[in-house]
Amino acid sequence: MDHTCPEQVPSEFWSLFWNGSSAKDLRLPEDALFVATTLLDGPDPVARTWALRCLPEEALQQCRTMRGYDTGEIAARIDKDPAFEDRKDEVLQYLANRAPDLEQRLYQMRRGKVSQNRPQPADRKGEAGLTSHFDEVIAGSDSMAAGNQKWSFVVAANRLPVRRVWEGDTARWVPSPGGLVSALRPVMSGNPDAVWAGWSGVPGPGIEPFEVDGFQCHPVGVSQGELQLFYEGFSNATLWPLFHDALVPPEYHRTWWDAYRTVNQRYAATVANLAAPGATVWIHDYHLLLVPGLLRQARPDLRIGFYLHIPFPARELYIRMPWRAEIISGLLGADLIGLQTPLGADNFCRAVNRITGAKTTGKVIQHDGRVTQVGAFPIGIDADRIDGLAADPTVQARAADIRETLGSPATVLLGVDRLDYTKGIEVRLRAFRELLAEGRLSADDCVLVQVAEPSRSQVTGYAEVRREVEQMVGDVNGNFGVMGRPVVHYLHQSQPIDELVAMYLIADIMLVTPLRDGMNLVAKEYVASRPDNTGVLVLSEFTGAAQELRTAELINPHDIEGLKTAIEAAAHRPRADTVAAMRAMRRIVRSNTAQRWAERFLARLEACE
Repeated sequence: MDHTCPEQVPSEFWSLFWNGSSAKDLRLPEDALFVATTLLDGPDPVARTWALRCLPEEALQQCRTMRGYDTGEIAARIDKDPAFEDRKDEVLQYLANRAPDLEQRLYQMRRGKVSQNRPQPADRKGEAGLTSHFDEVIAGSDSMAAGNQKWSFVVAANRLPVRRVWEGDTARWVPSPGGLVSALRPVMSGNPDAVWAGWSGVPGPGIEPFEVDGFQCHPVGVSQGELQLFYEGFSNATLWPLFHDALVPPEYHRTWWDAYRTVNQRYAATVANLAAPGATVWIHDYHLLLVPGLLRQARPDLRIGFYLHIPFPARELYIRMPWRAEIISGLLGADLIGLQTPLGADNFCRAVNRITGAKTTGKVIQHDGRVTQVGAFPIGIDADRIDGLAADPTVQARAADIRETLGSPATVLLGVDRLDYTKGIEVRLRAFRELLAEGRLSADDCVLVQVAEPSRSQVTGYAEVRREVEQMVGDVNGNFGVMGRPVVHYLHQSQPIDELVAMYLIADIMLVTPLRDGMNLVAKEYVASRPDNTGVLVLSEFTGAAQELRTAELINPHDIEGLKTAIEAAAHRPRADTVAAMRAMRRIVRSNTAQRWAERFLARLEACE
């Protein structure tokens, strides 16, 4: 069989594919990645198939993250092409192993139960393409609901409010930490009329509904392939960077969008079948931007709220999105849209006006004979829990142990972040290094503790951030540390909340320096853990928290000299001089709690006409 080398692919690489030796002979990662992206983006299904089959796993993983591909389309092409007859089962099994969700699809295809044709892309001028398969999804999703039970209050989020933990060979579900779970516990826990729909964290079909600690959980299935395209791809390599001021360039791929739309349709279908007539539905965050509109079409009787936990970008950035109109249309299905800050609410209204021309009066948008209200609802924390842990003798003893382990320094600086390019970890490390080099801080009596929680390791750019951060940590310790006494203590691991509070207790200076952040609850947790009203919070003005915690040491993280001046001043400030600023911030944090945030939003939603 003659297989012509595709244009732009070097003939020597193409020869390696057909000789079956590419896994050994291709140089990684540049050569393999070049060939893979060329073939996987090309029009030739045969070439794409052999790229999938022959490329090393390392290159394929990068392609999945960077480009995305429709393995279902390729499988359908192979299954009906006689040219593959001699190796069809081998290649199909290979694909199924790489995308486990294909197994059921292949089984159905061979029995003629589903079309082998790939769905056409959405019509970008309206909602017809967006919802082309939604009616049949709704019709076939009765099994998603737990029996015939309907619920008067439904929460939909990317994840369920629980996580799976292993004890030996036994797994069990436990409540997840975090502000959203704490905020909704009074409404959800033990309420027989409330249910939470979300992904369990385990790829594959949705498992049976279950209850944990009073939370009724209804899992939504997300396959491994969808996880790569919907979550790692569109959610975190398209939306996340775009909504965080394009700090890294967002990537726009149609296969990612297709997967995002499919998962949003599944969530909407699930909620439509769970909700009782006239129920209240609260949808959360950037993973589910299309769900309000889909749900409004299927269930116009529902009262729908949506809350975006990350920033909404400036209009000039948002309009770069190829599917900008579909996303705005999806969001406008809600009766109430909540954002973290007034700036985010303004940005959204400006984008709506630019894209749809809808009339906006204040924060009320009139469209399609309906009204959608927009408002700022800054989220809080469970302040009582943090305050209680800070007063716990066990936690206080642990704090003393940590300080002693660090060498009992005069000044402890602390950073606690997910390892993410938005968090500005590199900025604070650079500032700290320069302060040591200039003699403005001394390594003899000053220590920086940096907790960098692992995050999205499969998403493009995150491994590079980790390398850069760890290289900078090594550079600072190599130049300013001494044997047995590093000047930067770096922890690339998650920490339980009681351990974090112990760290907050010993931190004289809390460094919160994101380049962009919707809120940043670490800043509020630090304030809540300071019952003696001491300590200095160095806070980026590009966080939502900066809009509330005005007596913090506000800094521009892009201004290294300004950050250095703030850190130096905080290190030499007498403890007594920090009391007034911390007391003011503690009043705000204790007033605007997570529970109060939920109450405000739901009260406003119930008041919507």
